[in-house]
Amino acid sequence: MRPLRVGVIGVGRLGKFHAQKYHALPGVELVAAVDIKPDRAQEVARQYDAEPFTDFHDVLDMVDAVSVAVPTESHYQVGRDVLAAGCHLLMEKPITYDLGHADELIEVAREKGLVFQVGHVERFNPAVRKMETLLTQPIFIESHRLNLFTTRGTDVDVVLDLMIHDLDIVAHIVSAEVKELHAVGMPVITGKIDIANVRIIFSNGTVANLTASRVSNKNLRKIRIFQPDAYISVDCLNRKIGVTRLENHKDDPEGLPQVNTTKLEYPGSDPLADQVRSFVKAVKDGKAPVVSGEDARKALWVAHNIIDQINRGCKDFQAIC
Repeated sequence: MRPLRVGVIGVGRLGKFHAQKYHALPGVELVAAVDIKPDRAQEVARQYDAEPFTDFHDVLDMVDAVSVAVPTESHYQVGRDVLAAGCHLLMEKPITYDLGHADELIEVAREKGLVFQVGHVERFNPAVRKMETLLTQPIFIESHRLNLFTTRGTDVDVVLDLMIHDLDIVAHIVSAEVKELHAVGMPVITGKIDIANVRIIFSNGTVANLTASRVSNKNLRKIRIFQPDAYISVDCLNRKIGVTRLENHKDDPEGLPQVNTTKLEYPGSDPLADQVRSFVKAVKDGKAPVVSGEDARKALWVAHNIIDQINRGCKDFQAIC
């Protein structure tokens, strides 16, 4: 069988890593590195044995699949043309700015029988994947995703830049509709929302409290889950997980209930490599991707409601069911 021919469109900081991961995969040939900056395209192409291009349209008849890591404002236009050409697509998050555009991309991929995966890479974090296997009945979910300020990602606000990861995770693990939300936030540096918090109530009673900031004095990415049989703490940044449970029928010398905490670490893991590998496997096997366009659209819908409420300065819970 010939290798799967792939390209990367947009080989800036993140796209360069996509090229690196494809180049390392057996059964995959990195054909093209595309960027509007010729020097950058040439550098990445030279490093990973590909051809450089400045116009992505020139590579669509050369490849079976592509990663798209261009600014969000171009996701719809590039994604539409990629899918129309019959290429499988791994789109970096968020799927698009606009829900209607997201729907169109999903529909084109469905009509053409193409894999359309969205790069919510935190789903491939081994600590997050372990967490999923431990869930029974989440009652309260709390996440903090805090970053030192950088200019990367400032084409969107912090909800679409950072919080979208946790919105995707929460929407994935809570099998219920969003009933209410209350969001607050503000710009600090960029003129867009740089700090945001939202409390989401689901129809099954689960509550999620999510905070995101890109003007923090440290990097922090944690998820905490409370459920009847356990407290689960996930350190996404360091890929660690702790699970605390009550030990039934075991009391300490003073007769108090005993609790036990199990800790696991996943050093040396590479979620982006796992994400790219998963995309390639979905393409080769003709199977649905781990993070589908529909999944990403669901997270985007919640994100839009959060942004809208912050921009309107709402002070009351908003029923959106």
